[in-house]
Amino acid sequence: MLDITFVREHPERVRQEIERRGMTFDLNAFLHLDEDRREYIARLDEMRAAHNAAADAFVALGDEEKVKQKAALRDAKASIAQLEAKANAVIDTWNDAVLRLPNITHESVPIGPNEKGNVVIKTVGEKPIFSFTPLPHHAVPAIEPLIDSVRAAKVSGSRFWYLTGHLARLEFALMHYAFDFYTQKGFYPMIPPMIVRSQAMKGTGFFPADENEIYAVNESDDRLYLVGTAEVPLAGYHMDETIDVAGKPLRYVGYSGCFRREAGTYGRDLQGIMRGHQFNKIEMFIFCNPDVSWAQHEFLLACSEEFLQSLGLHYQVVNMCTGDIGAPNAKKYDIETWMPGQQAYRETNSCSNDTDFQARRLNCKFRDASGKKRFVHTLNNTGCADLRTLIALIENYQQEDGSVSIPSVLVPYCGFSAITR
Repeated sequence: MLDITFVREHPERVRQEIERRGMTFDLNAFLHLDEDRREYIARLDEMRAAHNAAADAFVALGDEEKVKQKAALRDAKASIAQLEAKANAVIDTWNDAVLRLPNITHESVPIGPNEKGNVVIKTVGEKPIFSFTPLPHHAVPAIEPLIDSVRAAKVSGSRFWYLTGHLARLEFALMHYAFDFYTQKGFYPMIPPMIVRSQAMKGTGFFPADENEIYAVNESDDRLYLVGTAEVPLAGYHMDETIDVAGKPLRYVGYSGCFRREAGTYGRDLQGIMRGHQFNKIEMFIFCNPDVSWAQHEFLLACSEEFLQSLGLHYQVVNMCTGDIGAPNAKKYDIETWMPGQQAYRETNSCSNDTDFQARRLNCKFRDASGKKRFVHTLNNTGCADLRTLIALIENYQQEDGSVSIPSVLVPYCGFSAITR
């Protein structure tokens, strides 16, 4: 959520941000709504103060005056109730509208309408050279029988699958290795809840912007939701708290299942395990002093790069443009890993600095050197998404005989050096 004072004092910058992101939001109407809201609140405060003063004076009145004043107090209370009803309607509309305002992007974010405006800032490693035509992951002979989409569709519907045999063990090995890798970088390990309340979804910015992507659990009764990323429960961990980040940032790494409706991807990536409704992910999350948040953003990116390099994968880092980042993001890097079976780079990691956008919604603060309470900055990063990283490993390490070699760092975790037919 944006600082409402900033919106009032810098409407042109906010309007520019809305336009750069390609959003539809009537800022003039919102500012008028904000004026109405403040006016209602001021009038209600005046009326309540007058009513309270009259009520306090009531006890000292004589019997005859009390009869007259009692009717006046009753009428005043009715007037307050009528104004409250009008005010609440305006306030509810304001509360919904303010959640739709995007964060202010950093000056280094490219301006562009969509993914075509993204800028590749570096490429690391070399594309592997094959003596044969590399296959997409789902067609590699050793892997094809280990992905059972037919039975998964029978049990759960489309975009689900069973990972079996050595592929299932490789997934566990990859997650275990990633968890160890990031804890050794100083991130505190956590396994957070995978079902959260709407407050956590709103706090991280997934509601209302991405509500159509989220699975509801007994929504009419419990208003609970399956997370699409551990970012949500990790961000909510310090909701309504004042935390100590003056000395150093709080860094967490969380493992969770992730559930996404993929509502806007009909017909895309239908083969294999590229885009499903369920996957597992290692997520990194940082709460920090605003003074160090941009350095922490670069640190997060460096951690993911080192992880991919340890797996021997070739990738490029992309600075995402204004039209292709999420509403909470002030800046976002994507890492796109080379998939030789697809002859394309595909996103495997996402690294965002959300400045104080989430912290304002979550009411998460710290005390600065002067003792003043301020909102923390929050950052998140995909440490390792299991399916896309598995795809990258399968396609880059496939062999001409149809087998798949295992990177040396994963062998101690899975207990085998290759998946064979």
